[in-house]
Amino acid sequence: MPIYEYQCTACSKEFEMLVRSSGPRPECPACNSTELRKKLSSFAAVMGSSSSQTALPAACQSCPNSGGPGACGLN
Repeated sequence: MPIYEYQCTACSKEFEMLVRSSGPRPECPACNSTELRKKLSSFAAVMGSSSSQTALPAACQSCPNSGGPGACGLN
């Protein structure tokens, strides 16, 4: 089950939620609205590494946010 990030268009609350494809439509935990905007999320994948420390890609350098790929939300 993937975890999605949402922003409620009614109250502007941002939250994460595990979503099943066969489950009910997600709703805001603050106001119960189903008018949600799915946010672009960053992700990490570890492939074929026996090291516990895997290097992640660098920040995109297109904005002042240095949180790494996708950290700025690409709004």
